[in-house]
Amino acid sequence: MRQYFDVKRQHRDAIVFFRMGDFYEMFYEDALTASRVLELTLTSRAKDTNGAGIPMCGVPFHAVDTYLARLVRKGYRVAICDQVESASQAKGIVKREVTRVVSPGTLTDAAYLDARESAFLASVSGPAAGKSGAWGLAFLDVSTGQFAAAEFPGPQGFSALAAELAVLSPKEILAPEGLETPATWPGRVTRVDAWAFEPMRARETLCAQLRVASLAGFGLDAAPAAMTAAGALVSHLRDTQRSELTHVRDFTLRVAADALLIDPVTLRHLNVVEGVEGGRAGSLLDEIDRTVTAMGGRLLRQWLVRPLVSLERIQDRLDAVEDFAFRTTERGKVRDALKGVHDLERLTARIALRTAGPRDLLSLGQSLALLPRLRGLGASFRAPLLASVVAELDELPDIREAIDTTIVDDPPVQPRDGRVVRDGVDADLDDLRRISHGGKAAIAALEDAERARTGIGSLKVRYNRVFGYYIEVSKPNLPAVPSDYIRKQTIAGGERFITPALKEFEDRVLGADERIATRELEIFEALRARVAAEAPRILDTARAVATLDALAALADAASAFGYTKPQVHDGDEFVATDARHPIVERHVNAAFVPNDVHLDSGASQLVVLTGPNMGGKSTYLRQVALLALLAQAGSFVPAQRAKVAIADRIFARVGASDNIARGASTFMVEMQETAAILHAATSRSLVILDEIGRGTATFDGLSLAWAVAEHLASHPDRRPKTIFATHYHELTDLADSVPGVVNFHVGAREFKDDIVFLHKIVPGRSDRSYGIQVARLAGLPPAVVRRAAEILKALEQDELERGGRPSLSGAPRAPQQQLGLFQPPETHPVIDALRAADIDRLSPLEALNLVAELKRKADE
Repeated sequence: MRQYFDVKRQHRDAIVFFRMGDFYEMFYEDALTASRVLELTLTSRAKDTNGAGIPMCGVPFHAVDTYLARLVRKGYRVAICDQVESASQAKGIVKREVTRVVSPGTLTDAAYLDARESAFLASVSGPAAGKSGAWGLAFLDVSTGQFAAAEFPGPQGFSALAAELAVLSPKEILAPEGLETPATWPGRVTRVDAWAFEPMRARETLCAQLRVASLAGFGLDAAPAAMTAAGALVSHLRDTQRSELTHVRDFTLRVAADALLIDPVTLRHLNVVEGVEGGRAGSLLDEIDRTVTAMGGRLLRQWLVRPLVSLERIQDRLDAVEDFAFRTTERGKVRDALKGVHDLERLTARIALRTAGPRDLLSLGQSLALLPRLRGLGASFRAPLLASVVAELDELPDIREAIDTTIVDDPPVQPRDGRVVRDGVDADLDDLRRISHGGKAAIAALEDAERARTGIGSLKVRYNRVFGYYIEVSKPNLPAVPSDYIRKQTIAGGERFITPALKEFEDRVLGADERIATRELEIFEALRARVAAEAPRILDTARAVATLDALAALADAASAFGYTKPQVHDGDEFVATDARHPIVERHVNAAFVPNDVHLDSGASQLVVLTGPNMGGKSTYLRQVALLALLAQAGSFVPAQRAKVAIADRIFARVGASDNIARGASTFMVEMQETAAILHAATSRSLVILDEIGRGTATFDGLSLAWAVAEHLASHPDRRPKTIFATHYHELTDLADSVPGVVNFHVGAREFKDDIVFLHKIVPGRSDRSYGIQVARLAGLPPAVVRRAAEILKALEQDELERGGRPSLSGAPRAPQQQLGLFQPPETHPVIDALRAADIDRLSPLEALNLVAELKRKADE
């Protein structure tokens, strides 16, 4: 227990898994927590100094990964304290030490990770309290070795950092002690000693990890905040994983200008990686992800959330997709070969972290065996990017041969389970196996000999871990036991004996078995270390395989869904013919209605889009943004023809959302998101806005919508290409007064009291929203619909009598009074007739005639 307390003092924030023979045991508060979370039986062990039982629970060592994954999913950190010497070697208490610390950002077990998503551990550095300065962010996927950093300077630096964290969605964030971190950040926040972020220490750590003398080549000399975050992250991993992290050799400094920026709000509104209900289903990624490897799936996701802005790189990717798309047979053969490739990135990471078992090495060898076929198939492709990727496929024959000649064809899960190494690999191991097999055969022969000598046919030679080998004789046969048998134990059915000859054989066999297990483990660990040393080579090949898979998958999607190659250019014209929504078109029962789009920086810079609810405005908005995103990701697009201007950012504000946890209403969130767009959009941005201002009073909302649209259309320095959908038909007046504003509307046709949605975007204004007809289709009670129609008619009449709708673009009109929805108009023929009638002087017949006249006037 003193040994346990020493370990616990060093890992106060973690649950300690303390190895005791075949179990990992937990004590005191750790036991109480683990028993509750893992639903384990809580018991007690020995007594403490006060004579009370020590709370204890445990899990079998061979099933530890399952329990670790369950704890980490709940946000706990776990320190694995292993026995680092065997009981036979120990002098006194077996030596134990922490071999690794697992947490949400460091656990690499396949049962815990999503195969098609990265699992980032992030690190954040910031300016000193009360001071201005840049924020730094580093993030590393321990399971693949992907390592990058970024720096966010200026007044908006913290907001940009928060947005990047929301997109990355790390499993865990490291932050120095004293740095305030918002509760809205994703993942668990783990506090790290502030000295880990000291610049000099961080620089030395990074140089050692990347094996360089200077960080200038990575651009980190000009990004000190990013450098300190990256150095602290590596230092933390080395301390907790007790590993050299040989798979972490590449590093990238992210610069905002290197990619099309998509904030988390836009990703959510466009359903790029998550559907409406929060999962992957119903997302763009789910629809077009036809990759056949986990590596390719992760890479494709990265391409969608971080599209390109370099015309050359976009064109290279599009040319590669085109090469795959028009060579169906070759593409099919490549994809078939890729199906047999395991997750090389995560296999390599587990090997480097020394957690890989024999089956992991076997899977690596089987995957490497497919590389020659992939190289041969790829040699026929002409696109420059494909040729480059195929050239990067290192077949790694030395690693493959080492694995194939060492590991048996059907190894156990863990090396300690035995029979991992092939015969002929090691002469000493072969000798030990011969001794073991010969000794066991001799023991079997001894059993036959003893039966013959004693005449006891039921005599058996058996083994257990307490006594080793022994001879068991039943009670009726005890009188026939020879005098040289030495009694060891009496049992219910007889007695157990040993003999000098049996002990001699036992010493040979058991000694050989123990040495076999030790030697096999040594050979396996040496092979694992050899493979780990080649981690950079394997990872280079893994990324080439992932790129092949992602490009082939995009081509397969293009072929299956009828996508076309876009013409991407550095100008400002965005034109598409018969564009479609890549998600909606796959899920509608009827034929999807395609639409054109035309945006530029001149006459069609801002489109005011009006039309009925359910007419397809929101679908049209999203499909325009998704078309641009796909094109810059290097994908073909759902359109007959597309000419896409490269955008620096895409902003989408479509649909209502609120944040109850922060006390923000739908309207407040809408205004915050709109403010972010107005501050950050440039003339190269693409902005998609839907129903701005609808969350407040009519005239307030109309005024805000008008001002936002006017700002986007007339700002002297920033005029992004914009589609502005609205129910405020007054906004169509903008086209009369602001250059670059054009009106489009969604077509609809009325037939009697019904409405037919054409889902077609056509030029011009729409004067109606058809809300009452939509309400009827939605199933509102007929009486409610009729009453709404009556109120609408009264409102329209009242508005006409008061001078029509307010003019926001022309000369001011007479101010209007509040419309009375539930009060009768001040004058009406029926009311006038009733006021003029003298009821006291009307005869019954005259009264009936008056009622008939009033009814006639009311019907008019």
